[in-house]
Amino acid sequence: MMKPDVLIVGAGFAGAVSARALAEAGKKVVILERRSHIGGNAYDYPDENGVMRHEYGPHIFHTSSEKAVKFLSRFTGWYDYEHRVLGCIEGQLVPIPFNLTSIEKLFPGEKADHLKEVLISAYGMGQKIPILELRKSEDPEIRELAEYIFEHVFKYYTMKQWGYTAEEIDPAVTGRVPVLVSYDDRYFQDSFQKMPDQGFTAMFEKMLDHEAIEVHLNTEAMDHLCVDPEAGRVLLDGEDYDGIVIFTGLADQLLNYVNGDLPYRSLEFDVQSAEGQYQPVTTVNYPTPAELHPYTRITEYKNMMKNPPKEKTTVAVEYPYAYSRNGEKGTVPYYPVFTDASRAMYAAYTAMLEKVPNIYLLGRLAEYKYYNMDQITDAALALAEKLTEEK
Repeated sequence: MMKPDVLIVGAGFAGAVSARALAEAGKKVVILERRSHIGGNAYDYPDENGVMRHEYGPHIFHTSSEKAVKFLSRFTGWYDYEHRVLGCIEGQLVPIPFNLTSIEKLFPGEKADHLKEVLISAYGMGQKIPILELRKSEDPEIRELAEYIFEHVFKYYTMKQWGYTAEEIDPAVTGRVPVLVSYDDRYFQDSFQKMPDQGFTAMFEKMLDHEAIEVHLNTEAMDHLCVDPEAGRVLLDGEDYDGIVIFTGLADQLLNYVNGDLPYRSLEFDVQSAEGQYQPVTTVNYPTPAELHPYTRITEYKNMMKNPPKEKTTVAVEYPYAYSRNGEKGTVPYYPVFTDASRAMYAAYTAMLEKVPNIYLLGRLAEYKYYNMDQITDAALALAEKLTEEK
């Protein structure tokens, strides 16, 4: 391993984007990746059915960030794809996020028309309203509708996904899936909704193809990297390292879990082959009690493809788990769990790292915050620009 100007832990979006930007700024970069592949959780590949399978669950690129699109478009072409999700509610498949069409499907004609008029009058056509805001409305009809939506769309899905009730989780989590006062049945409303034409992995391969970037797969970073926050030192293979470290993994792991394990949610996938087409859209959510459906959603990957195979299909049934670094299931961390206790624990870890001037935490796991792919692209570019200016 060359002694780099920048050591990056993790070859997902955070690590790969920052690596390319810093390499182009004249830095020698080494990436340590514990998995056997690049791309992080966006890793995809063609499977035995000819389907582009997303190993860690569906990744849909959508953004209104021109900066992210400009950067990523250097490494991939795109094809149009607008994601649509249906939810299994009272035996019917209705649009998610819940919208005016959902009301028409679930309520009798006159009542549906009346409820639509009430929502449009109160909020205006085209608005996105968080469910918690609807539940606080002064209008009793809106509150009654909100309770119905909460019960059938948010309550059980949240309990299965997070292991908490919707009230116990940070409102930003439920706010990510609002109620739409419109007939727009797209899951996202961003101006740019496309998928990489050869897949995410091919995009990462081109991004990391640079003479100043060295990637080590199947490499556990903590076998090489040691952080001593009291002394403000970083050791790389036993020697003092004064270069830049960009860490995209678990913040608690970086400091040997001295304050305890940060809570994350994990996922497991029951991947199945089937004939023809399995369901009408890419993703069907099951916001039902766990006793009825223990899983949260089923994804049919070929429905995201530009030219999908006709004969066979691949579906993934998704089960949430609490993350456990030593367990039999739930061993891949996906989402930080936002509670007062977890935020306090994370703050204790970052306070320890303030004494180490050359370590930068980047990404969903390391920063303990939610990022979409476009958001982490922008954040990685911003960090690279900052580091280039400083050094």
